[in-house]
Amino acid sequence: MKLQVKLALYNTLTKLAIIVFTGLLILFSLENITYNHITARLKDKKDELMKHLSSKEITQILNQQQSFTDYNILKEEYIFLKPILYRSSRQTEESFTTARRTIEQTTDTYLILTYKFNFNNRSYLLEIGDTMDAVIQLKQTIKEFTLLMLFVALSLTLVIDLVFTKYLLTPFYQIIDRKLIRVNDPMNFDYKKVTTTTQDFELLDSSISTLMKKIADLFILEKQFIANVSHELLTPISIISSRLENVLLQEKLTEDSENKIFASLKTLNRLKSIINSLLLISKVENLQFNKNDTIDLKNIIAEVYSELEDRLEDKGIVFSNTMGHAYHFQGNNSLIHTLLFNLINNAIKYNTKGGSIVIADALYSEQYILEISDTGIGMDNEQIELAFNRFEKLNRHEKESYGLGLAIVKSITAFHSIRININSVKDKGTTVKLIFSKESI
Repeated sequence: MKLQVKLALYNTLTKLAIIVFTGLLILFSLENITYNHITARLKDKKDELMKHLSSKEITQILNQQQSFTDYNILKEEYIFLKPILYRSSRQTEESFTTARRTIEQTTDTYLILTYKFNFNNRSYLLEIGDTMDAVIQLKQTIKEFTLLMLFVALSLTLVIDLVFTKYLLTPFYQIIDRKLIRVNDPMNFDYKKVTTTTQDFELLDSSISTLMKKIADLFILEKQFIANVSHELLTPISIISSRLENVLLQEKLTEDSENKIFASLKTLNRLKSIINSLLLISKVENLQFNKNDTIDLKNIIAEVYSELEDRLEDKGIVFSNTMGHAYHFQGNNSLIHTLLFNLINNAIKYNTKGGSIVIADALYSEQYILEISDTGIGMDNEQIELAFNRFEKLNRHEKESYGLGLAIVKSITAFHSIRININSVKDKGTTVKLIFSKESI
């Protein structure tokens, strides 16, 4: 998950917690405030009634009484009075209850003040009720409004946070894009600082530039080392080979000595081939080749076929080139030649006698695919995973193989931004796919 989204979610969740807490506090406070307000109003009505209470008024109320003596037109309030058993020692009693009352066939919930008192040697029960339905409806309305405001607040918060974090992190993504993703060669690194007012991003920018400067210095040293190795190792090997070849010209050598010298020459040639392969991989990975050539895959495959034609005939392998597209791209001609030579050579080396090799291609809107298929010994999944490792041999008993062919292939494909896939079935054959980005036809 991106940092921008994480920051937006964090801000939204924290504000959600604050809003929910505030909303619950309002709802609970509203209920208490409403209850206290209604009880205070009922007490005021009771006090006002008792202040002006007289025998005449009591008689009038009792004469009018049917079920409930007094109520407003909306049936939100009512007053009920009835005589009860007289006790001279009765103290005034006041209590509040919530109960259902039916007024003219309409049943509502009321908060009721119950008051017992003595007046003119008689005891009375007074009830003053105020409906709770209005409060319940008000609470429901406030709940709905609170939920709506919560949703609106969260939506606005999420949008605002996303916009703000995007603005805040823009320098960060510029640093990542310019100084990490687009860097293919440390020698062409862009040291220009990214404009930002955030100290953390300034530190990141300067740290990456410092690190890349160190890498560039090491890169230069590695190039120098490769050049020195190329001279210091290959030159002595060539000298030793020449001397051994001169020794072979002497007539006094025994057969055993000649065999040993031949074996030594073979070992030197093997060592020279390994060094050349390793140097080639290193030079490719260190970007010491240019890509100024226009590559014609059909022509290169034709050249490779001519070079390997004798080997194909020796094993009786049928070579079929079914390419139907003339694909061209910018690259290094010699490296692509080495790439295809190694792949086709492997298809011959690990093929069966009388087998076949098929070269096919396919052109799509955004890519071009070249396939090299053989009917050889194939590979299992473990071998496919290790195929591009250096010194990894498909056949460990193969003396002519150094295990560097596919390592060279991998380096060259990476250098040219070519994707390579291997599909293989043990004892049935292998298909190597080269996937090119479409540039020109």
